[in-house]
Amino acid sequence: MISKFNAVVLLALALNASVYGQRITRIDGTTITGDSLNAYLPKLMQKANVQGMGLVVFNKNRVVYKKTFGYSRADKKIPLLPTTNIYGASLSKSVFAVLVMKLVQEGKLNLDKPLQEYLPHPIYDYLHLKKWHDDFSSLKNDTLYAKITARMCLDHTSGFPNWRWDLKDQQLKVLQTPGSRYSYSGEGMVYLQVVIEKMLGKSLEQLMDEEIFNPLRMESSAYTFLPAFEQDYSFGHHVNGELYEKDKDNEARSPSTLETTLNDLSLFVAGVMQKKVISAASTDSMFKPQIRVRSVLQMGPLSIRDTNANDGIQLSYGLGWGLLKSPFGWGAFKEGHGDGFQHYMIIFPKQKTGILIMTNSDNGERIFKELLELCIADKYTPWKWQNYIPYTGL
Repeated sequence: MISKFNAVVLLALALNASVYGQRITRIDGTTITGDSLNAYLPKLMQKANVQGMGLVVFNKNRVVYKKTFGYSRADKKIPLLPTTNIYGASLSKSVFAVLVMKLVQEGKLNLDKPLQEYLPHPIYDYLHLKKWHDDFSSLKNDTLYAKITARMCLDHTSGFPNWRWDLKDQQLKVLQTPGSRYSYSGEGMVYLQVVIEKMLGKSLEQLMDEEIFNPLRMESSAYTFLPAFEQDYSFGHHVNGELYEKDKDNEARSPSTLETTLNDLSLFVAGVMQKKVISAASTDSMFKPQIRVRSVLQMGPLSIRDTNANDGIQLSYGLGWGLLKSPFGWGAFKEGHGDGFQHYMIIFPKQKTGILIMTNSDNGERIFKELLELCIADKYTPWKWQNYIPYTGL
């Protein structure tokens, strides 16, 4: 008799095999077969020491290739499946951005109204009920935070640091005039989340279920680790292959705590491409450049130094998504980077082509450049800016 779990595994393997044999059309019009990827990608992962990977390619806004490789837990040789729970890291931000655009479309939120104006009391006067992320008490003497809008939170111009823990005193503050410069910030997204929750009287989890997950039938996604995920979840792996301890007690935070599966996230990407959740006008607004990005690197000390190295692709930021200009139209991308989990997705709306890469390894980003060029002929992703240093053996 087949157990419920084994039945799910067999179904997942069958679904996994059902789309990989098709021919993939890349953004430049050339093609590649799924079978050739099946033969090559395990070798690439082995060379770069990537324990597990899920890969989805979209043509005509639909999935034409979806397959998982390797292990969810390498030491026990447990296979990574499209149904395996995997930590989404900062891919969380783009999912949240679609939620925000849905609220804007419904007239519940204005992108350019200062967020503080939605609340009857200063944000720092509210009792914080979470471990830390809704504690804004340090803003009491801040003269700039009241200028921050939803648009600034989504395009990373809020002026907040990435995380308060990055500051010497670990006290949240606005570091530069809101709206003046791109500076990647998880805190900006959290601030937007907390204001929305207080304004609407609903939690992030409830809003995500109502507005995103249920409409797209993303039945294995949440911004917290649920008991249902215990049966089959992925561990992150260090550079040397050792396991990270699985973090299961995160409180729901819009920029960083998404738990999902390859199947579910492929539904999300297809939903965005097909404009199933938000309108074409809202999608266009989300993918419209808000600010040019000229920093040497996206993160770290070099993020405050400027360069013209990415002027050729007009590197910019939209609303929750990075943007680049290619000969084949704009590309909208988002990275995910956490301990043991490294992901990337990019959509080329004009070509109706996209790719989703999810890995459970600190070595994952080392193969992204080759994957993008091989699978969809994306030679435009700013891999140096993202610090995606290719594996030296490639």
